[in-house]
Amino acid sequence: MVASTARVGRTTILGFGSLLSEQSARLTFPDLDEFRLVRVRGYRRVFGHAASIFFERGIADAATKEFSSLSAEPCADASFVACAFEVDVDADAWARFEAREEEFALADAPFAALDGGAGGEGVLCTRGSDAAFVERWGRETYERKYLAHVPSIWDWSRDSGLRPCACYLRHCVLAVTKAGPAALDSFLDDTYLVDRETTLRTYLDANPHVMDTRPPESLIGRYSG
Repeated sequence: MVASTARVGRTTILGFGSLLSEQSARLTFPDLDEFRLVRVRGYRRVFGHAASIFFERGIADAATKEFSSLSAEPCADASFVACAFEVDVDADAWARFEAREEEFALADAPFAALDGGAGGEGVLCTRGSDAAFVERWGRETYERKYLAHVPSIWDWSRDSGLRPCACYLRHCVLAVTKAGPAALDSFLDDTYLVDRETTLRTYLDANPHVMDTRPPESLIGRYSG
């Protein structure tokens, strides 16, 4: 894994959750092009960290620990289907991207094309650390955005009981469904809960309430796939 640094110019972004829907990706990157499905190897997709934005938007459930979001973490034998697309960025756009993905370590990760075409490297949102967040954004921001709600961003044990934010997970499933069977099957079978054993398919089978969890009216456009 190579840490990603600020850049200007043509940049490949790798999306592995809601961005797998081109329609959803264009809400964040309206001028993207060359959208395609790819396979990222050497990383595992995990719902394993707390996301402050779910508390800010009122869709976290602290009682059930349904407030985790999705990241990718190094894992030698793992792989998953992602999307890759190209964007043109300048320093300001990159700074906004870093702020939007505030808790992650942005890394340059290799990918292979699903259709046999050329692969490459793209920017991937990977597992970060609480210490890195504090160093980047400051202790006050860490305490206000995270410690006010949870004991940690990333330090959740495998038996912690942390669960995906239901509204966000439903949004991801709807978005990935639009990307087609290859993306959907990988999302269900190559995505794990915090225990790194329970697949998303198993979790959804046991928790049908997730797909019935509608977003608040103010978030319908953002969390509807």
